[in-house]
Amino acid sequence: MSLYIFMLLIAVVAFLLILIIMVQNPKGGGLDASFGGAGGSTMGGVQQTTTFLDKATWYLFGFMVVLILLSNTVIIRPTDQVDTQVKQAIENHIPAQDSNATPAPNPIIPDKNESKPVK
Repeated sequence: MSLYIFMLLIAVVAFLLILIIMVQNPKGGGLDASFGGAGGSTMGGVQQTTTFLDKATWYLFGFMVVLILLSNTVIIRPTDQVDTQVKQAIENHIPAQDSNATPAPNPIIPDKNESKPVK
């Protein structure tokens, strides 16, 4: 359930971010230049509109980063569940070693420094 909520929130924020970025002019004019102000007048608060768009872009960007980081920690991935199930199965099915059992003998490994017999 939380997966779909985070996906929806991230999609909405991404869409709003795209809209706000598309409204801004890359040369700094933005809505101010489209209303004929070109930075000289603030008739109707157009200068404040560009300030609002700049702030909204940064706030939406920050909100998206926070959503992505939270979704990484909150959303339960199927691999986490499988790993937990495998660990529980291993812990439950490994037989304990009997203290009365004799240990297997160690294999004899020849020393590399020993010389081989000459034929």
